[in-house]
Amino acid sequence: MDVLIVGAGPTGLALGIDLARRGVDALVVERAQGLFPGSRGKGIQPRTQEVFEDLGVLDAIRAAGSPYPTRMIWKDGERVGEEPMFEAVAAEEGAPYTEPWMVPQWRTQEILYARLVELGGTVAFGREVTGLEQDAEGVSARFADGTTVRARYVVAADGGRSAVRRAVGVGMTGETVDPSPFLVADVRVKGLDREYWHAFPGADGTGVALCPLAGTDDFQLAGKLPEGTGPDLTLDGIRTLVAAYTHLGADDVTELRWASDFRPRAALADRFRVGRVFLAGDAAHVHSPAGGQGLNTSVQDAYNLGWKLGAVLRDGAPQALLDTYEEERRANAAAMLGLSTGVHRGEIRRGKATVQLGLGYPDSSLTEETRTDPAGVRAGDRAPDGTVDGVRLFDAFRGPHWTLLGAPAHVAGVHALPAAPASYGPGVFLVRPDGYVGWAGGSAEGLGTYLARVGVR
Repeated sequence: MDVLIVGAGPTGLALGIDLARRGVDALVVERAQGLFPGSRGKGIQPRTQEVFEDLGVLDAIRAAGSPYPTRMIWKDGERVGEEPMFEAVAAEEGAPYTEPWMVPQWRTQEILYARLVELGGTVAFGREVTGLEQDAEGVSARFADGTTVRARYVVAADGGRSAVRRAVGVGMTGETVDPSPFLVADVRVKGLDREYWHAFPGADGTGVALCPLAGTDDFQLAGKLPEGTGPDLTLDGIRTLVAAYTHLGADDVTELRWASDFRPRAALADRFRVGRVFLAGDAAHVHSPAGGQGLNTSVQDAYNLGWKLGAVLRDGAPQALLDTYEEERRANAAAMLGLSTGVHRGEIRRGKATVQLGLGYPDSSLTEETRTDPAGVRAGDRAPDGTVDGVRLFDAFRGPHWTLLGAPAHVAGVHALPAAPASYGPGVFLVRPDGYVGWAGGSAEGLGTYLARVGVR
């Protein structure tokens, strides 16, 4: 086996999809008996929508969700005002998706799982990893039932309490974002319309909110409770909480489908790689849910790692390419942790800062900008959408290949278009398989050296 992916959350499933389409022999294992049942990570940011378009799941994601509803503020049983959840970001040709799309996490995972199976991938449920041993050739993973599996690489996508992270001795450095206890639950209620995200703030900074989840009959209940209290996650406990903070009666909560409690924390793994073991998603970084960055940063970990594993395992790229995963993603995760914490504390507005369209890798060792005075898109930037000779760029980018804009290519694995859109500015641009500009120049001079360095022949 080439790759063992531990954890069938969004990170593990997205990575499984990317490896499957590259012909990499990968297995996803999950300690639970099925997919995660809750709505927790419900915000799909625009950059992740672009990733999902490439992975072939965006149509299903869009059909399963909706834009975020406006927030309705209540006080003493009366509606006292409304406000948008996000500052508007104008759509334009380079960025066709500019608003977060709300999909319950359980539904996102169902869609990813179906795509993985469609591509021939597999998830083995009820398989708990309890230990690892690695050598120069691969990794042996031990399971709770006493069996072992051998793989060339292992990816820990098994969440904030990652057993794989502990097994390889990687610590996490972080801080408590808020000392108050929080809870999140999926409930069914009577007496609220589904046009708004209903917020019921308390006078002491606590409160609850009920957000309708598109495509379901459920609301997601989020609550911030007084310090020192312990959330009661039973149906009776949820009913008591709703009756205490809203004008609804306890009996208006008709069903509790899932519930969890947490204390918001920001933490970053000290390393994202130990030998042949990689950390991704919550195993590598834990966010406050404010701002909707956690799931999205996690999916993009998978998107970054997938093409690099494929290049090394299938295309003969140098092993050093895998070193750039930690280089690029740990810095990105650190920035996103700061953003999430800023949103939680009210220091940063949701909007342009949180849609993740401005993220890139300008300082990466994989980034080469050879122009002396570049204008427009630069190496390291996300490659915007656009049109060249009637071809949409995101259609040209779709798939596991590199794309060259502005010069002919005669290299296997590189698709070429004769020009870049005017919005890019003058130059020749080589777009990585994950949609970032890896190399840019005034002409194609020097391109061959770069391609050889990253293993494209």
